[in-house]
Amino acid sequence: MAIGWSILALSQAVDQDAAFAQRLWRLLAGASGEDYRLSWHYIPGKPMGFYQGTEPHGALLRTFVNSIAFDAIKAKVGQYPVGSVIVKDNHMPDGTLDGITVMVKRGKGYDPDHGDWFWAKYTPKGEVEVAGKVPMCSSCHARARGQDYVFSTAIR
Repeated sequence: MAIGWSILALSQAVDQDAAFAQRLWRLLAGASGEDYRLSWHYIPGKPMGFYQGTEPHGALLRTFVNSIAFDAIKAKVGQYPVGSVIVKDNHMPDGTLDGITVMVKRGKGYDPDHGDWFWAKYTPKGEVEVAGKVPMCSSCHARARGQDYVFSTAIR
């Protein structure tokens, strides 16, 4: 019986992550009236526009942060506050958008073993490929644990 309840709880968590990812995409795509590519900050420490990428993200990248994350980076607070969002546009060598990867700092307890980050990957059309506690994302980003799981720029 306990296994059944555990599976049920897991499926509800997965459903919640999928629903969150869909709502997040609607916001990123402009449902709130703002387009992250036009109104958010480029992540400090990286060039505005394209820069050389690394796998699995793509040959060319553009990385954006919301004001919550930007202010935390500038203040070197040591850890991203809840509500921080980092969006990486992943491009092929010819500049074609290949996907969008997103990190969202969730509340304490969401995923304490991985900095409470929510991970998502979208197609260029906004279809959710993966979302939630994504092992491929969290295991790679664990190498940047000292920078709150973010490679792109220093938070300390």
